Amino acid sequence: METLDPPAAKRLGRPLSFDRDKALHAALLQFWRTGYETTSVAELTHVMGITAPSLYTAFGDKESLFLECLEKYANPGPKTTPELIAEARSARQAAQQLLELSARWFTQRDAPAGCLVASGASSGSVNSQRVRAALKNIRDANRKALQKRAERDIREGRLPRTANAQALASMTMAIVQGMSTLARDGVGQKALMDLARTAMNAWPTDESS
Repeated sequence: METLDPPAAKRLGRPLSFDRDKALHAALLQFWRTGYETTSVAELTHVMGITAPSLYTAFGDKESLFLECLEKYANPGPKTTPELIAEARSARQAAQQLLELSARWFTQRDAPAGCLVASGASSGSVNSQRVRAALKNIRDANRKALQKRAERDIREGRLPRTANAQALASMTMAIVQGMSTLARDGVGQKALMDLARTAMNAWPTDESS
């Protein structure tokens, strides 16, 4: 990993000469488009409109920049995905909303296709252990939140006692990751929405409705 000692400007607290938020968003789109491993510092500085020393001053290094982009991507609103899952009327509703949102999110016209979390680290370089761990943590948190919500629904009678909460949550998240791959291959939103509806056939009917 490329590293550079922070210049004296940072130590002295000199203000940045560029819009940090805009530069971060540009970096996020580049990582989203090409993944962590294959995105070079030269590509990042080009799309961010800054120099390499400025990148290191403001963000630390490529790995730190990606992790900050990942945090911004994974939590675009006031609540995290696990929190939204926990607050849904039911696990089935949470799964349906997650799948349908993914179909729309992965096929936006003004953003790269697919999911940054699903495709951010395209290789297994030992140099990206923190990145792989961060991506895995996000996927695990979403899957465990959906499983926990399904377990609650089983206890409260919304889902049948024979339902397998772990399998339902894992299946749903596997579909989300598969939808990301399909979107990057050019599959459109309508087809992904059809896939989302088909996947919901594997979920038991909400017995409280």
